[in-house]
Amino acid sequence: MQTVFLTSNTSWYLYNFRRSTIQALHERGCRVICLSPPDDFSSRLVDELGAEHLPLPLDGKSTGAVQELRSLWFIRKVMRQYRPDFVFNFTVKMNIYCGLVCAMQKIPFANNISGLGTAFIHDSWLFRRVRQVYGMVNRRAERLFFQNSEDQAVFQRYGLMGNVPTTLLPGSGVDLAHFEHAPMPESGPVTFLLIGRLLGDKGIREYADACRQLKHDGVPSRCLLLGQLGVSNRTAIERAEVEGWQSEGILEYLGETDDVRPILREAHVLVLPSYREGMPRTVLEAAAMGRPAIVTDVPGCREAVEPDVTGWLCEVRDSASLAARMRECCERPLSDLAGFGASARERMEARFSETIVVNAYLKCLGVS
Repeated sequence: MQTVFLTSNTSWYLYNFRRSTIQALHERGCRVICLSPPDDFSSRLVDELGAEHLPLPLDGKSTGAVQELRSLWFIRKVMRQYRPDFVFNFTVKMNIYCGLVCAMQKIPFANNISGLGTAFIHDSWLFRRVRQVYGMVNRRAERLFFQNSEDQAVFQRYGLMGNVPTTLLPGSGVDLAHFEHAPMPESGPVTFLLIGRLLGDKGIREYADACRQLKHDGVPSRCLLLGQLGVSNRTAIERAEVEGWQSEGILEYLGETDDVRPILREAHVLVLPSYREGMPRTVLEAAAMGRPAIVTDVPGCREAVEPDVTGWLCEVRDSASLAARMRECCERPLSDLAGFGASARERMEARFSETIVVNAYLKCLGVS
């Protein structure tokens, strides 16, 4: 029996984005161990998916030496104890920390580049050092998985991958049976929905400002925001700011949920004004359910839509550009939006099934 580790900076990520991979590994007789900080989804990895879970002491936004060394030492101890046959790392910190430990202990591993993250969006002495270590670790991996070709080109240009084999994946894939096509609401106003962790880098503030512009201009619309507050990240948005937007009446904050489908059914258009992505899962899930999307013209986001066919592009960090796209949607007949949504579903069926992703991981292990 092969022992396979999946590591991430949240259990939420592993449960929501790697559930099918865990199930496929179990079906092939693997022992699956998830290494991630404890949260509300840790028990679900065990109870619903049959994985084992090891609680990792890790703070996603910490840069303090003591905290980071504590996390690194814990990973070192765990890997020495379990000696897994293979490790799949997800998210930047785990790519670096667990990848470093695996390299030192000669444990085979693969890193998943699901976006360049804060270390590439921002520039400082610290983040430049992070990128250097990232490259050193990646060159020891068995394989690197990328979610868009532009990120792959960046890693190649900066020498962050060496000659390690790479695979380009369609994001984390989507279960097209679970996210089945749903008829679009037949009455207005046009409802916009942003789903994502409440981070500045996700363009949440640009969305709020665009919603404010629509209200100021008297454009009939409804703007929804769904996602987790209190995220462990340096660009996390505080609750007070979100409550201020609600008090203004420019958007409705819906909290968080473990099933986005009922809320997607209420929406006409998904919005994601992110500064950079790997391959945005929320856009793919919305497309699978027949919803077009407005996304920023940045790596990852622009690959998630076919412009003017399954969605639209706006300028990054530009709320006026986003507001203009949202206004255009409000001026279209709802039947037009439904047509864009139908094209989005067709594109998902052709290119973004999660089966492609799961099979790539199984091939990496030499199982099928």
